[in-house]
Formats: sequence, structure tokens, C-alpha cells
Amino acid sequence: MATYISKRLLAVIPIILFAIFLMFSLIRLSPVDPAEAYLAAAHIHPTEEVLAEKRQEFGLDQPLLMQYFHTVKEIAQLDFGNSFVTNTPVWQEVAARMPATIQLAVSSILLAIAISIPLGFLSAIYKNGLIDHFSRLLSFLGASIPQFWLGYLLIFLFSVKLDLFPVEGRGSWQHFVLPSMTLSLALIAIYTRLLRASVLEELEQVYVLYARTRGIKERAIMVKHVLKIAILPMMTGLGMNLGKLLTGTIIVEQVFSWPGFGRFFVEAIFNRDIPVIQCYVVMAACLFILCNLIVDIVQLYMDPRISMKGRIPS
Repeated sequence: MATYISKRLLAVIPIILFAIFLMFSLIRLSPVDPAEAYLAAAHIHPTEEVLAEKRQEFGLDQPLLMQYFHTVKEIAQLDFGNSFVTNTPVWQEVAARMPATIQLAVSSILLAIAISIPLGFLSAIYKNGLIDHFSRLLSFLGASIPQFWLGYLLIFLFSVKLDLFPVEGRGSWQHFVLPSMTLSLALIAIYTRLLRASVLEELEQVYVLYARTRGIKERAIMVKHVLKIAILPMMTGLGMNLGKLLTGTIIVEQVFSWPGFGRFFVEAIFNRDIPVIQCYVVMAACLFILCNLIVDIVQLYMDPRISMKGRIPS
């Protein structure tokens, strides 16, 4: 296991370097001059002398290869520079906003898991029954309703009309309800149908017939064997979605004025705050890789048939 994790961590290095290279190239190819963006954010008139001074300060007068290696070195030290808008270290700004995004992401994932696992499992057990039809309807709604529209709909219903939950901000547990519901509905739609299909597939396997022949109780077969294997595809999707949520639920954070990382990134785009954009790209790549690595390790423990090479031997 330690060897497997070490190999996976070593494989992360070229992926991170490629993400930095891609980010570096897109910024250099864009028509936005970092020096001009800084002066515009600082409300300083961009004269030629001031522009030349800022380009030299940012190292933009050096060859591109030197600029790239300098960028990699700074990122390795978690030095993303200062924000053009607040003039404070970007890492400090991100560290102040990440807890809000993490809390919202974790609450949304937990809500989606708590609903989709029993709903997807029961939909497969009672195929074409009432629960199955309800889960199908819920999945269609979750997959088709845009998140921003759902967020405003929940605000109108539960905040404006019923006055049950606050409209915006972050504070008590009540502030988590509407954003978490908005984010989790799409996840419930995916996980429910994915788990249902996986359970139906496992029920056709030979080991289920053998277990019933041996007289093992039906509940034990379903929970200890079928569900344990059928949940693995859902775990894979969970890793991707968790990485996406941790990099900032941009639309939902804008709708509910949630002080998280995603909203901070949107503001950085409008303000052309290049250091913040660089930090977002690198963090997004790292979080996606980390979440998928954790999911792979969990799957190894849940299904011993999966080898360290990442496949189920025949």
C-alpha cells in the first residue's frame, strides 16, 4: 500500500507541472498585461515609465523560460504573490476563505450521500415500484434544473414566503440549508441512478445466487455484499465532485453571497487579479488529484479484487 501511494504521489508531479505550464501559457497569451492589470486595480495612471518599472518588478522582462521556472519555484514555496486588489498575500486571502467553501462542500456531499444511497438502493430492490418512480422523477429534476435558478427558487420559497432560512451570508446552521440543498440536488440525481444501475447489475452476478443457495439471509447479502460492491462507482464520482466543490461552488456562492473561495475567484476574474487566478488553477489541480487519490485508496480497502495496478483481475 505504501509503495502504491508513493507511486501515485510521484505521478502527481508532472500533472502539477503541466497545470502550471498551462496556466502560465494562457496568461501570457491573453491580451491582459499583468503590469497594466496591477496599475488598474491600484488606480494608478499607466505611464510608460511606470509600466516598465512594474514589468521589471514582476519579472516580465525576462525570457519566458526563466519566468516559468521562477513561477514554479514560487508556487513550490506556496508564494503566489500579493493580490492586485487588496495588496495582501494571496495565500492568506485563500486561507481565510477556504473554510467556508470546505464547510459548504462537506455539508452538500453528506446530504447527497444520506439521500442517494438509501434511495438508489431501494429503487433497485423495488424496481418499477413507487420508490423507483419517485427517484426517477427526482433525478430528472436534479439533472435538468440549473443551480442558479434552483437557488433563487429556494430563496423565494423558504426565505421570502415562509421566512424559515436566511437569504445570504454564513453563520449558524440555518445558513447552510439552502446552499447545501441547491448543490446536493444535482449530486443526488447522479448518485441515485448510478447506484441503482450498479445494484441491478450486481444482483445478476453468480455470487448472489450462491449466497442465497447457502442460506445466507437476504439482508446480509444485500448490505454486506451487493451494496459494498455496487457503491464503488458512486465513490469514483464522489471523488470528482468533491474536488469540484472544494475548488469553489462559484454559482451557488454568488447566489447566496457565500464568502467562499469560488466567489473570491469570480471577483478576481472581473478585477483581472492574476495572482489569485494563478492560485486558483494550481489549487484546483491539486485538490482534484488529492480527492481522486483518497477515493482510490478507499476503493482498495472496500473491494479486495482491485489490484494495486488499478484493475480487477480476471
